[in-house]
Amino acid sequence: MPQGDMKQPLLRSSRRPQGPLSDVGTDAPLVGILGTGDFSRSLAQRLVASGYRVVVGSRTPKRSSGLFPEEADVTTQQEAASQADLVFVGLFVEHYSTLSELKESLAGKTLVDVSNGMRINHDGPSNAEQLATLFPDSVVVKGFNVISAWTLQTGPRDGSRQVLLCGDNVAAKTSVAQLCRDMGFIPVDLGRLSSARDIENAPLRLFPTWTTPVVCALSLFFFFYFFNFLHDVLHPYVVNGKNVFYKLPIDTVNVTLPAVAMVMLALVYLPGLLAAFLQLRLGTKYRRFPDWLDRWLQARKQMGLLAFLCAALHAIYSLCLPMRRSARYKMLNTAYKQVKDGPAEVWDDEQVWRMELYISVGILALGLLSLLAVASLPSVGNSLNWREFTFIQSRLGYAALVMATLHTLLFGWDRAFTASQYHFYLPPTFVLALALPCAGAAGPPGAVRALRGAPPGPHPPRLGAGTLHPLPAARGGGEWSRAHQ
Repeated sequence: MPQGDMKQPLLRSSRRPQGPLSDVGTDAPLVGILGTGDFSRSLAQRLVASGYRVVVGSRTPKRSSGLFPEEADVTTQQEAASQADLVFVGLFVEHYSTLSELKESLAGKTLVDVSNGMRINHDGPSNAEQLATLFPDSVVVKGFNVISAWTLQTGPRDGSRQVLLCGDNVAAKTSVAQLCRDMGFIPVDLGRLSSARDIENAPLRLFPTWTTPVVCALSLFFFFYFFNFLHDVLHPYVVNGKNVFYKLPIDTVNVTLPAVAMVMLALVYLPGLLAAFLQLRLGTKYRRFPDWLDRWLQARKQMGLLAFLCAALHAIYSLCLPMRRSARYKMLNTAYKQVKDGPAEVWDDEQVWRMELYISVGILALGLLSLLAVASLPSVGNSLNWREFTFIQSRLGYAALVMATLHTLLFGWDRAFTASQYHFYLPPTFVLALALPCAGAAGPPGAVRALRGAPPGPHPPRLGAGTLHPLPAARGGGEWSRAHQ
């Protein structure tokens, strides 16, 4: 966010925005900018490249003129406010009071507030509302605060294309929205000026949609890691006096990761199943979800991506297992013992087939998860139509869950029924990890068939937060995005 006059630009880039800078005619729309900070410079370059005439208001125009494109007119703040009907206010909120002498010149004009706060604002007035209070005769539109100076310089190809807008005057928002489109961005109207606080808080939030999924994944990781520590490390030490604490950095982590991946993938499906059964119980497809279920549905994309991350890390850890010194020692000890004891047949058809099958199925499961993760990217998902997207995220997502469950079952084989595997009377890890995935893998087909016959109910569908969507959005609960984004 710009603040005052700066002697040198913060972004030193020899690449100018692409566009006909020298072709700006005298009949082009005139846009004013108050402020000469880095954001104001980038904004001026993008506006000129988009075919607009730009007038910049500065307290020291002579010193600041060299920092702007030569096509931009750098003058005093009073002159800039008098000439332009649409003015960007590129100042920090604490400097708004320095513009009080421009009230008369800015009366009846559109002011675009591009400021951000230093911290999240929970209950106070937004910067845009404070600007509107200082200039009651002007029309204030909030916007462009989620776009960085770098994005303005390089164009919308290298950054987010969405510009969030809000304001009380429809005509003013329409003109700012058209300016956004001319600059290559996509305007998103969020309603009245009272929404400005949410827009200003947006750049300050650190992954707001990821908090719950990350906490859930970390909790599962620590739970399964501690469980594996008790089961596979502490038990041999207590019972047999065998020190296998060397397993903690790699072996125990590698056993923990697939369990977390399985449960997180199951959590992608379970809210869809709960929603389907709730619809069946209510006898209609169009009733509001409980808030907790709606939040769970909205977190499915993040949970699915975290499941993919854990599965990918598990594959990498598994590939690294033979590289460890402990694995080499074990191999040498086994070979030495075999030579010492004489020739012996160590081939075991059952174990060979077990490993061949569960590795093959695991590779297929990871491949399907990779496809789901790629399809959840906006750049990829936006190129798919709705039927293609739901096929990948629902049908293939369900197939990924089934394959991952089958991979775990083949890995476990018959060890769930072997008493020696129950250390401290605790079951093997894969038994715990299979509980939710088995429920998720078994539920979707029957739920979907039953839901197709549910009556529509007396209320028309209303899409939005907290609303039960029609069947395609709830099918199997496997959609990682779009349905509740």
